[in-house]
Amino acid sequence: MKLFDPTFMRRLEQLSLVIRRARVAHGQGEHQSRRRGSSVEFADYRNYTPGDDLRHLDWHIYARLERPFIKLFEAEEDLTVHLVLDGSGSMNWPPNDAQFNKWNMARRLVAALGYITLISGDRLTVSYLRGNEAHRWRSRRGRAHVHALLKYLQPLNAEGPTELNEALYRLTIGSSGHRVGLLFLISDFFTTDGYERGLAALQSVGHEVNLLHLLSPDEIDPTLVGDLRLHDVETSQSREVSVTGDLRQLYQQKFQHWRDSIEKHCFARNINYVTLSTEQSFETIILGHLRQRGFVR
Repeated sequence: MKLFDPTFMRRLEQLSLVIRRARVAHGQGEHQSRRRGSSVEFADYRNYTPGDDLRHLDWHIYARLERPFIKLFEAEEDLTVHLVLDGSGSMNWPPNDAQFNKWNMARRLVAALGYITLISGDRLTVSYLRGNEAHRWRSRRGRAHVHALLKYLQPLNAEGPTELNEALYRLTIGSSGHRVGLLFLISDFFTTDGYERGLAALQSVGHEVNLLHLLSPDEIDPTLVGDLRLHDVETSQSREVSVTGDLRQLYQQKFQHWRDSIEKHCFARNINYVTLSTEQSFETIILGHLRQRGFVR
């Protein structure tokens, strides 16, 4: 899967994920305040950022590459990033348009956020939601696992329904054995069983939750008109409808109310939320919208 070119990868290396509240587990303080242990077990490198302890700068690499890198040790770990991907059939839309396809964009978002996490030396877990189940890619840390992440994402398909409430709840089962941390959920939120209980379950175990609400242009502003047979890609049910100007206007009103209700729910519960359209370029989403809305910096 071609995700981004080397030039864009270098731009990603300048970014970091944003934690909006102090960590309460596996470390103290904000993300930039790594705890330093006495361990001498070398783990990986990450780019130097202002404020880092210069005692951990690798001067040999700096002399060779003329770029500053910080040594990471196993005892320094204090952040786990969880990327949760909705694998429902509606995410594979539009099916014959690779440019606007939500599934393509969703996997690229997971790859980019995962890449930022791994090269920063933080621990990464990816979860794939299908039906009412959550399938985990085991937790890993370090830039050596970037290829494994891309290899994992490549064959994943989006098909069938996803029950977000149940799948997200199952994601928290046994969470005492997993590190809580910064969690990103990427979904179109087309689900029949709701999402509120699932988000509450994620917060109840201590995750800081961020929602990336991904939609295609024709879902936001459909151009359909006339007598049509609509086919549900998740349930395979069909319905005949006559799309008029009045019906399109009613759809737009209901769509805006639905989207606003998700945003209000998130705002009331201190969940970071953003709506993204596949009409926007990938670079604009990462370097523009996610940066402006405080997901990355």
